Amino acid sequence: MIKFPKKKNEITTETVINTIWVSAFMAMIFSLPPLALFLGFYFWAGELVIGAVVGFGVHFVTLAFASKISKFLTNIMS
Repeated sequence: MIKFPKKKNEITTETVINTIWVSAFMAMIFSLPPLALFLGFYFWAGELVIGAVVGFGVHFVTLAFASKISKFLTNIMS
């Protein structure tokens, strides 16, 4: 996870930019694959319910690993 300094006035610009990049990448990781699967099932098979179940399932599986993904991205960005 991102470690912030103890005092509010000690936050550097680098920390803020790093936080924004990590948050943006996490948002893409959590939303784009489930959305692609949902739309893929919907347009390929024409099944709205199956696409929604698969999309929500993948979304919640990736959310289960949110902490590990955040640590990995923070280590890469730092």
